[in-house]
Amino acid sequence: MRIVSLLPSATEIAYALGLEEHIVGVTHECDYPPQVKAKPVVVRSTIDAPSLHPAEIDAAVSQRLKDGKSLYQVDENMLRELSPDIILTQDLCQVCAPSGDEIARVLKVLPHPPHVVWLTPTCLNDIFESIVHVGKETGTADEATQLVTALRKRVDAVANKRSVLQSPPRVFCMEWLTPPFTSGHWMPELVELVGGVDGLAPKGKPSMRIAWEQIVEYAPEVLILNPCGFDLRGTVNQAHLLTAHPGWSDLPAVQTGRVYAVDANSYFARPGPRVVDGLELLASLIQPKQFDWLGPSDAYQSLSVDDIATPSSVS
Repeated sequence: MRIVSLLPSATEIAYALGLEEHIVGVTHECDYPPQVKAKPVVVRSTIDAPSLHPAEIDAAVSQRLKDGKSLYQVDENMLRELSPDIILTQDLCQVCAPSGDEIARVLKVLPHPPHVVWLTPTCLNDIFESIVHVGKETGTADEATQLVTALRKRVDAVANKRSVLQSPPRVFCMEWLTPPFTSGHWMPELVELVGGVDGLAPKGKPSMRIAWEQIVEYAPEVLILNPCGFDLRGTVNQAHLLTAHPGWSDLPAVQTGRVYAVDANSYFARPGPRVVDGLELLASLIQPKQFDWLGPSDAYQSLSVDDIATPSSVS
């Protein structure tokens, strides 16, 4: 069995199911677990994101999509050489990974069409179903069932321990900082599971651009900065951009010191097993009296007014 993963979350799922030896190709964004970095890369971004301001990234992505161009470049020669039996991919988000028409073009260059496993999760249960689906398609159904059972137990443990608050805190999870975007799909559900409410983001729907004035009117009591595609350092280093918005310093979350930068790539952006780690992280940030964060220290950083005022680094 030869597997090519065109999706970081699918790569994480495959590794969690013990399929490391069968993975022959991945994307440039696949970085977990660390040993995956030794695998051949078959997909790269067409946008040099690390060199761009977040607003420039947004503009570049929007323009390429408007022009009908792909955000990703598939190494067709490498893919032919690897000759996969199975391709793990998605048809949920054009920005996240190759999808739809791009996959159809890729299949045309292969002499022997592989079996394509499509993953399109929009909620927490869908994520678990994706794990089961990958397990069934790769001969690891038992491992997938065991993994999902363990993950569901952790979710239940959080839900059972949370405090049911008379007035759930108003939480806003920012999936992009400038221009501001709501978080989508499973993120509002995670917030709800830990006893908060994200009143700006509908559950199960894609993230969307939002006017800053709506955020000010909403007056979040907890602000989670989770820009898609960034780790903790990248998030912290762009947090100062928010201070240019009128009314920033008046937000309740800013005034009470409840602004948190998180490692979005590891815990929230990728619909794989580590989303449950993200749930536990959110629980510790939204209900700190009930939950302690026992994971890595570089998962999040509480940002003071001084931290946010200028470009910073992870403390």
